[in-house]
Amino acid sequence: MKNSLLKGLMVFLTMLCTSLTYSQDVSGTVSDASGPLPGASVLVKGTTKGAQTDFDGKFTIKNAGSNAVLVFSYIGLKSQEVNVAGRSNVNVTLKEDSAELKEVVVIGYGSVKKKDATGAVDQLSSKSFDNVGAPSPADLLRGKVSGVQVTSQSGEPGAGASIRIRGNSSIRSGNGPLIVVDGVPLDGGDVSAGGSDIGLGGSSARNPLNFINQNDIESMTILKDASSTAIYGSRGANGVVVITTKKSKSKEAQLTYSNSFTFSTLASNLKLMNSAQFVANGGANNGGTGYNWEDAILRDAFSTNHDVAFTKSTDNSSTRLSIGASNTEGVVKNTGLDKYTFAFNNSNDFFGGALKVDTKVNYSSLRDQSALISNSAGYIGNLIGTALYWNPTNKLYNANGTYNVVSNTYINPVQLANAYTDYANTNKLLASIKSTLKINENLNYQMLFGVETSTSTRKYQLDPTIDIQNVAQATPPGSSTPKFGQAGISGIEKFNKTFEHTLNYNKTFNENFIFDALAGYSYYQYNASGSDASAKGFDPKQKNLIDNIEGGLQNEFRSSSFKNQVELQSYFGRVNATLYKKLLVTATLRVDGSTKLGANNKNGSFPSVGLGYKVFEDKAGLVNSLKVRANYGITGNQEFAVNSAVARASYGNNGSLNVDTNANADLKWETTTSSGAGVDFALFNNRLTGTVDYFQRDTENLIFPVPSAATQPGPPSPRFVNLPGNLINKGFEVSANYKIIDSEKLTWDIAANASFLSNKMENFAGFIQAGALHGQGLSGAYAQVVTNNEPIYSYYMYEWRGYDSTGSSIYADAAGADATLGLAAKKLVGKTGLPKMNLGFSTNVTYKNFDAAVSFYGAFGHYLYNNTANAYFFKGAYLGGRNVPASVATSTQSQGDPNSPSTKFLEKGDFLRMGNLTLGYTFTGASLEKLKIKSARFFVNGQNLLLFTNYSGFDPEVNTDKSLNGVPSAGIDYLSYPRSKAFALGLNVTF
Repeated sequence: MKNSLLKGLMVFLTMLCTSLTYSQDVSGTVSDASGPLPGASVLVKGTTKGAQTDFDGKFTIKNAGSNAVLVFSYIGLKSQEVNVAGRSNVNVTLKEDSAELKEVVVIGYGSVKKKDATGAVDQLSSKSFDNVGAPSPADLLRGKVSGVQVTSQSGEPGAGASIRIRGNSSIRSGNGPLIVVDGVPLDGGDVSAGGSDIGLGGSSARNPLNFINQNDIESMTILKDASSTAIYGSRGANGVVVITTKKSKSKEAQLTYSNSFTFSTLASNLKLMNSAQFVANGGANNGGTGYNWEDAILRDAFSTNHDVAFTKSTDNSSTRLSIGASNTEGVVKNTGLDKYTFAFNNSNDFFGGALKVDTKVNYSSLRDQSALISNSAGYIGNLIGTALYWNPTNKLYNANGTYNVVSNTYINPVQLANAYTDYANTNKLLASIKSTLKINENLNYQMLFGVETSTSTRKYQLDPTIDIQNVAQATPPGSSTPKFGQAGISGIEKFNKTFEHTLNYNKTFNENFIFDALAGYSYYQYNASGSDASAKGFDPKQKNLIDNIEGGLQNEFRSSSFKNQVELQSYFGRVNATLYKKLLVTATLRVDGSTKLGANNKNGSFPSVGLGYKVFEDKAGLVNSLKVRANYGITGNQEFAVNSAVARASYGNNGSLNVDTNANADLKWETTTSSGAGVDFALFNNRLTGTVDYFQRDTENLIFPVPSAATQPGPPSPRFVNLPGNLINKGFEVSANYKIIDSEKLTWDIAANASFLSNKMENFAGFIQAGALHGQGLSGAYAQVVTNNEPIYSYYMYEWRGYDSTGSSIYADAAGADATLGLAAKKLVGKTGLPKMNLGFSTNVTYKNFDAAVSFYGAFGHYLYNNTANAYFFKGAYLGGRNVPASVATSTQSQGDPNSPSTKFLEKGDFLRMGNLTLGYTFTGASLEKLKIKSARFFVNGQNLLLFTNYSGFDPEVNTDKSLNGVPSAGIDYLSYPRSKAFALGLNVTF
């Protein structure tokens, strides 16, 4: 009896304790590095019981149990398990899961797990460039990815930038990668209207990627080899950059506001003489003092940036809406960039997820203001040139406040700055709608329609109050008195359409065979039109020439227009297979047909194959993962001029019809055959991860115009042909990431990459002049050539040996002996404008609420030609009344020694730059909750704070457009817009 009662009592107590255990409620807050995290998942391990965090990151689970284990998870963050251990309140902070972020990478027409990729693919998430001040997505890649070099044309806000993935694969066609934004391949041409040429040289169009707001980018994926780029066929030879924009991740409504204030100043100065030094060294004294070229045309610049984003999701939909506004002043007076952006991203599921519709809209409005800083100014100079050569003993203003006018070939820089007006308005829309139909568990169909439209108008004028020899000068019929002033309006409009249809089949047959197949059809249509009108000879009292262009002389009015269309139709397919968990196979084929090609060669096929083998996967110990890769494929390049294959003619000023090019029905696109091998690894319990790659690219059928007999009346005209020869690129790339510390309170990681590249022409019989030079005594001069057994952009010039006893330059003759200029010989000097090594380094540290990040990048092994020094800094210029550095004024060079192109002005371009330094603090606590603020972060950012180089110009990271014969240049610096260093304060707040 007693035993029965005792047993019953024990059963009752056990049931009571169990009931108390499972009836315990658990609450808490889930946060990330930025603060409370809405929409996070909290699940009782081993059950279906759970909750999601609310607007403030809070959760409550009824009857969780005192010994329950809670699993906390959120997209992109490390999942975390916590034992309740009798607590009623549990707070956790989830950390970024870099492995998860890199696990799936976006590729052409889909995505793939990083561990299953057979190609060379790198992906940067938004975390990689948060709080990095960059006006264009191109700048975000700088120093971050091995094998990718980004070079700005100058330091001007919105200036064009060249992106090179694994070097250059063409002589005359485009070398930039294909840009794909949310699945829509962009037109590779200029978006903004080109710069004006009023007789002081022309300037380049702006960066076509300026329209994208950095804060709207979720990730950027770089496809580098044929295994990953051949799916884009005739547009994949130069690599592909895939940009994916952000979408909503939170089920709670969330509003984010970000702003920053930036102060910029000149980064480095050219050490010219002041008035005292100028006179002391024998220069003419005109009575003035205190002139400084920086004060004349430069300023300290201020910029502001504001971004607002709203996100909201449900089980079946997600919406993100953002608006951005920025005002960026340039360090040169009267320059800057205003940018306004709007982005909309919406996704909806219908019929239980069987149909998904994604709608994306990206709109931007940009206003560029420019000064007269051109690429090809002559003896008179542009704004930078006039400021540099101005005699520091000359006054800028007369006593009565008027400009001090020396002559019409020696221009007052302040007068020129104030007499010139130049601004461009560019509006761009990129929109797409994508529908995905799930036919069954393994098969889905997708349709994408995208449009890319842009309109750009550029207006400029040079006031009729300034007299510059042979510039904006016109004489009315029957008069001998010239009139001055020039105005022009140029415009460009683009409307591009994308249609794509794809079928995707994915099935796991068993653990030894996983199959993924893609088949698709695409049609692209690119339309461009434009016009240009200009006039000279205005009344000196007329102020607004731009809007009254008809006020110029009738006989000096010029106009032109153009319109063209390109169509590209493609069929493509890809198969990915995983065999026996270890062997990875990717096979791709694309067939393109383009209206750019000759009638006999409109179609081309582009196959590729990639293989991978997982030697180790998810192992413990020293080597955790090891995968080897190899690939081979053919890609194409059709980024050459429209209508190159057909006969073209144009009207001259006198109404005559001139033949511009003759037809070539056999013209075909350039093709690049690529091969390579690589290794992906993870070591030391996944703390060290990285890749090593070797590649070789062989480009043939190089497109170039050659003279031919005219088929119509008039002078002989060129005919575009495919030249015999091969452009070979070989390279080696390495990148690594190491987590030094990864604890609850402190994290520290470093990342580094380096690439080594060689470039050479083979089997090429031509000798093509390139690298145009400009300035006094340099008419028709060039510095680079393309020839056999040499890298492209190889320097070709006189070899300078110093000065003789009379102050004349000594050069080498054909045999290498000292000679006078008359006996000297131009020669290949064994140097090129292409870097042989590029590297990047960055490190990030977080301690509690503090964070810090710094990044460096550099380029080595190349040479820069200082065209500025060649044109302006020589003894004859100084003794003629122009300012120069003191070293030139005190040199033994004679006044009459010609400033011929030579190795005297060829300098090493090696540099290492601190790109960004950021310090931040994230605020937390009850005070934020009272204000309904989820998170708030304050940061300080510095850009271009340190530079290590021996280059004597403004900056070694420069690429002035010095094209000649349609061949781009590399490494030539001429009167470029100086680069600035900047300091920014910013605040990011989430409500």
